[in-house]
Amino acid sequence: MDAEVAQTSDWALRAVATTDIEPLADLRAVVMRPDLERLGRYDEHRVRQRLRDSLSRQHTSIILVDGEFAGSITLRPSAGRQWLEHFYLTPHCQGRGLGSAILRSILEQTDAQGATVGLNVLQGSAARRLYERHGFVMESEDPVDVFMVRPPSLRS
Repeated sequence: MDAEVAQTSDWALRAVATTDIEPLADLRAVVMRPDLERLGRYDEHRVRQRLRDSLSRQHTSIILVDGEFAGSITLRPSAGRQWLEHFYLTPHCQGRGLGSAILRSILEQTDAQGATVGLNVLQGSAARRLYERHGFVMESEDPVDVFMVRPPSLRS
């Protein structure tokens, strides 16, 4: 992602700041809680600490809607692909097409670079349908995660 702010009429991306870390950790806990509880893996502290430990600040953007914090997205290069991580939207921003709009914008960038995108999603998560609609397919899975991949699109 460009370090500059990417924007449409409804949303914008900006670089993550140190002051964003705790709100992001809290958002992760809220968004992931139902799936983690269903899998018997919810831990109030661990769900937040995993974000603190794994967040790649240089590759993460804060999602703004009408100038207000609405979530985050990370696109981090690793192992010959771009890894889509920490894609969270506040509950009041979900189900409005915002996730699809942001994902479409990110995938246009990775397609232009000829990059394959990988991600993992929790087993049974509704987010999997979003990723499948955008061309991701299962690469592998384990009892907790589904690992998905999307090669670059040749569409122009």
